[in-house]
Amino acid sequence: MNTDETLNQQLEDARQRLHDLYKQYGFVHAYVLEQSMLLDGLINEYNRRFQTKNLTQLV
Repeated sequence: MNTDETLNQQLEDARQRLHDLYKQYGFVHAYVLEQSMLLDGLINEYNRRFQTKNLTQLV
């Protein structure tokens, strides 16, 4: 599995965990907020990789 596939799997796992925590604890519980921040970090990493790939293709 390459790094892009690994990141995609991490994103999906984090998204599913956030959904599960939301169903269990509600919207503003600390566990939900923490998981949301983790997912945000993964999304930012995905966007950085995607932008870098697009920029290198333009050159």
